[in-house]
Amino acid sequence: MIRSHVLICGGTGCTSSGSMALRDALEKELEAKGLTEEIKIVTTGCFGLCALGPVMIVYPDGTFYSMVQPTDIPEIVEEHLLKGRPVERLEYHEKTGDHHVANSLNETNFYKKQKRVALRNCGVINPEVIDEYIAMDGYAALGKVLTEMTPEQVIDTILASGLRGRGGAGFPTGKKWQLARNLVQDGGKKYVACNADEGDPGAFMDRSILEGDPHALIEAMAIAGYAIGADEGFVYVRAEYPIAIQRLDIAIKQAREYGLLGKNIFGTGFNFDMSIRLGAGAFVCGEETALMTSIEGNRGEPRPRPPFPAVKGLFERPTVLNNVETYANIAQIILNGPEWFSSMGTEKSAGTKVFALGGKITNTGLVEIPMGTTLREVVEEIGGGIPNGKKFKAAQTGGPSGGCIPAHLIDTPIDYDNLLAIGSMMGSGGLIVMDEDNCMVDIARFFLDFTVDESCGKCTPCRVGTKRMLEILDKIIAGNGELEDIDRLEELAEYIKSASLCGLGQTAPNPVLSTLRYFRDEYIAHVVDKKCPAGVCKNLLSYVIVADKCKGCTACARVCPVGAISGSVKQPHVIDTAKCIKCGACMSKCKFGAIIKQ
Repeated sequence: MIRSHVLICGGTGCTSSGSMALRDALEKELEAKGLTEEIKIVTTGCFGLCALGPVMIVYPDGTFYSMVQPTDIPEIVEEHLLKGRPVERLEYHEKTGDHHVANSLNETNFYKKQKRVALRNCGVINPEVIDEYIAMDGYAALGKVLTEMTPEQVIDTILASGLRGRGGAGFPTGKKWQLARNLVQDGGKKYVACNADEGDPGAFMDRSILEGDPHALIEAMAIAGYAIGADEGFVYVRAEYPIAIQRLDIAIKQAREYGLLGKNIFGTGFNFDMSIRLGAGAFVCGEETALMTSIEGNRGEPRPRPPFPAVKGLFERPTVLNNVETYANIAQIILNGPEWFSSMGTEKSAGTKVFALGGKITNTGLVEIPMGTTLREVVEEIGGGIPNGKKFKAAQTGGPSGGCIPAHLIDTPIDYDNLLAIGSMMGSGGLIVMDEDNCMVDIARFFLDFTVDESCGKCTPCRVGTKRMLEILDKIIAGNGELEDIDRLEELAEYIKSASLCGLGQTAPNPVLSTLRYFRDEYIAHVVDKKCPAGVCKNLLSYVIVADKCKGCTACARVCPVGAISGSVKQPHVIDTAKCIKCGACMSKCKFGAIIKQ
């Protein structure tokens, strides 16, 4: 008889930290102690607190262990699983006031304000066992639509819920389905497709759902197929997601074995099957028409719109395309009703949104919050604030297509319209936090450099225009900028936004425009004063020794690779700026904070 379940995170984050070695060590120790019939190990998807991996939770008591190593397993088995005494030193302790308290996962500040809908099964079930998904009401929604609802009623339900696409500009999902449903082209074939090509730097929402709850995607795509009259689906996922691909492949095979994919599903005469298509990692293939072109076996380049995919998509047939997170909401809307979903979030942005929280933040990981939650709540409460006593400076949402939100807008409620109003966008859900040590000109350059590299080159505004913008930013960062360059940046940005063929080019200037809007003073400092206020841009900074703080220990001189530091023992040292290569080795070595960047 099973008396305890040990859940071990098998997501990419924890796997890279050694969680599978942890599982193997636990299996061996349980066998050695004769506990294999009493303790069940469950390999799950991502729990969310990625920075604390490997993560392990013991139920029924809910003890939350973090950063566990294989060498810790004998102690956990002996003390906790045999004697019932949790190993306190391995428990996750959260600071509350002046004390550190051991909390279960759901009691942490990281989880308190979350509402898990798309992520509801991640970290809860074994994604490779279909019975565990079924035990969580899996495929009940598919059974309901096939036996109790017409396709029109399904679409009406999605429309009434207010669900908007979670992968880009937030187009209403129900409208997209409705358009594809109403198009009857000589009774021909239609398709359902899923965008799992998630290419934003720092984004891993869709990957985590595929790794932790792949059947949710399969069920939703089958529902979409029934709603629009399609019998075939494709999941386009980047090849850099091996765990996600493996688990999705296992889930598709299991669904076929159970009769939940294929012919005559639930005995209703409805046929639907699906397959996986691997992408080579091109960011442009996150754009819907480029993605479909790639599925068809051609070079991943966008096509002019209209016609839109719902009219002429895959193989020139009507196609519904949504991303993984959008589909992950479908079954729950069907089972709980559209009113349940629309009761969360805001009037125009219903439901929840998953964010990959990263950058200068204490709690790096995956969060799902109701729309309308403020950026301050995400950063200071869920994220645990900025580490090392630094100040919050900005947050980048929407990746290379989004913009930077400055500190004075930290109380902005996060939803589609509010983010657009302040020059950013929701995008797929990356949320990168920056502190006072980040240079906003350098940040803009980082995202633009990514876009230039990922442009397919099909249209001139994107291919040439973004390259010219990058050259201007390089010039400014190198200390050779002129005030006219700022005007040129803005002029080029507006042209590229209006003339590019697809969303990649149309949104590429956003990081530059938003930093110019809110951090123009940093651009001016780079151009006029030839200084980088954050001390990031090497050509615009110099290392200086503060004489009053210098103890003359000679540590900095000994570590300098070019001999740019001189001075006697116990006397203040001096840096020769002409020789200094600005490597920062001296500043890292100094124990007295005597070396500064200016």
